[in-house]
Amino acid sequence: MDFFQSQDDAHRRTRLLLVLFAVSVAVLVLMLYVLLGFVQGWENGFLDTGLLAMSAGFTGVVVSLGSGFKILQLSGGGAVVARDLGGRALDPATTNPDERRLLNIVEEMSLASGIPVPEVWIMDDEEGINAFAAGHSPADAVVGVTRGCLRALSRDELQGVIAHEFSHILNGDMRLNLRLIGVVHGLLVIAILGRIILRVTSEMRGGGGGRKEGADPRLVMLAFGVGLLVIGYLGVFLGNMIKSAISRQREYLADASAVQFTRNPDSIGGALLKIGGYANGSKLRTARAEEASHLMFSNAMGNALSHAMATHPPLEKRIKAILPHWDGIFPRVTLPEIEAGKTRRVPVSAHPEGALAGFLDIRHKISAAEAHNAVNRIGQPTDEEMATARLIGAGIPPELSGLLRDSAGAQAVVMAMLLSENPAARGREEAALEPLVDPRTAATVRETAALLDGWHSSRVIALIDLALPSLRRLTPSEYTRFSDILRALIDADGRIDLFEFMLQKVVRRHLDFYFRRVAPPGIEVRRFTDAPSEAATLLSAFAGLSGPPGSAANRQSMDSARQSLRDNGIHLNLEAEAVSLERLDTALDRFDRATPLVKKQLLHACAAAATADGHVSSEEAELLRALADTIGCPVPPFPAQAAAA
Repeated sequence: MDFFQSQDDAHRRTRLLLVLFAVSVAVLVLMLYVLLGFVQGWENGFLDTGLLAMSAGFTGVVVSLGSGFKILQLSGGGAVVARDLGGRALDPATTNPDERRLLNIVEEMSLASGIPVPEVWIMDDEEGINAFAAGHSPADAVVGVTRGCLRALSRDELQGVIAHEFSHILNGDMRLNLRLIGVVHGLLVIAILGRIILRVTSEMRGGGGGRKEGADPRLVMLAFGVGLLVIGYLGVFLGNMIKSAISRQREYLADASAVQFTRNPDSIGGALLKIGGYANGSKLRTARAEEASHLMFSNAMGNALSHAMATHPPLEKRIKAILPHWDGIFPRVTLPEIEAGKTRRVPVSAHPEGALAGFLDIRHKISAAEAHNAVNRIGQPTDEEMATARLIGAGIPPELSGLLRDSAGAQAVVMAMLLSENPAARGREEAALEPLVDPRTAATVRETAALLDGWHSSRVIALIDLALPSLRRLTPSEYTRFSDILRALIDADGRIDLFEFMLQKVVRRHLDFYFRRVAPPGIEVRRFTDAPSEAATLLSAFAGLSGPPGSAANRQSMDSARQSLRDNGIHLNLEAEAVSLERLDTALDRFDRATPLVKKQLLHACAAAATADGHVSSEEAELLRALADTIGCPVPPFPAQAAAA
């Protein structure tokens, strides 16, 4: 499915969620009204507006507080869910063969799809084959797998499972899934109150036996508690129906996306077959399994009591959709044997030596068609992007890979990216860095900067994505210090170039959300014409890479951008302007609040401006991918150039 269409669908499903939630609350209000009427003996008749208002007020307050508390609790992002499910954050520098294999797969898929590498978690106590993705956005996304998933699946099958979860990350499903947890919890709170009342009633001393009039208060409380318990579990039933209504179709789409991602139906199909033939299936033992069931790769509750309430389609139907010639027989699955005395060695690239022979480095000029295709393929990585991701990963020197998997080393790599290639400017930057870091770090930054000289944008941007998991392991105070160092480096030469600005913007977008809990932006720009001045600023930035305002190359870029907009029915007389970084910053923030369709129109116009001369330079590719990242649209890396060895 088209990335932008999927994002729009996610917004529509959010509105559907609110409607279904309101209907569920209304049902609970009516049930509570009937309960209170029976308890009071319908003193004012069957139509008691006061009693109805009290029922509505009580239900609304309880459900709102319950949902609000849970949503606030989940504001910490995917890591909160992973921790609640009993997960353990995976160390990026792990040497465990199974864990290293998992990290390699996640890194490859992140590079291929153009998003930061998410945190990876393992549920060590779970023997079933299952996985999940959770978070509000790619900035705080986590991917979690069970220990059974690691032990029972082959590399190809594990890749299929991870591809399924990446589909949820790319298509905007995660944020809605977290809201579903909050909604269902709010509906459950009434049942929790019922249990509390029953517990208090059971601890009360007997009384009322000698009373000649009036009901025993214990019996009244008992009836009220039982009634709340029934109403609460009716709310849970309605909540599960909501989860089912919203989640099931998305699982089919994620399966299809996984097949498209891997180009291998046997990968995800094999994983589903193993779930059917595995003694532990996909069941989770954690007490939070039901709450997070809609997040999981497969049914976490074992045999569902009702297909109508299941958050996932039946396993057999999912397999048939992927492997139509399946004979209906599940394979018998056993764990791999332990080979005593042998140590498995897993290369960093996780591919046979020489498998990438025949690929040259990333080309320095990308065609116009490739740039537009990259925009159209957002969220739909192809074989070419997967091959490019493997090439980029294999081309990273081992010493640099080691730095990226360490929080101190990852900081040094990002600092090195900011050192200018101009000797005089680099000297000023290194002088500014000296008092801020220890001598060993300063030396590492200089050595890394020398190593990065001449690298193409695709490789540099990949380093940022690979560094983020280690940078998330900083403490908040360490992150503040790191941000201050970046700012000092950028200011050291007295000017901020476009690459420095975009690098800082990308890093801060992903890490500020993680450390400072910046809320995802709401929708403000619903039509391209809602932000004409901001559009002119962004298009002028691309045109400015071709030549100064007024030059023939600059005019050609702006004409190409205007034509792209006219092709989409947008007629704006956008003129080139001298772009300040302050205006660029404002424009990016404005379009971050645009609808997915408007973002798509902007990216195509920017690509048109960048490709007016028939190709995209490395600098233009850096700007295009960084701009897309800052407005929440991960452009995949541009494909590698294949050639005979």
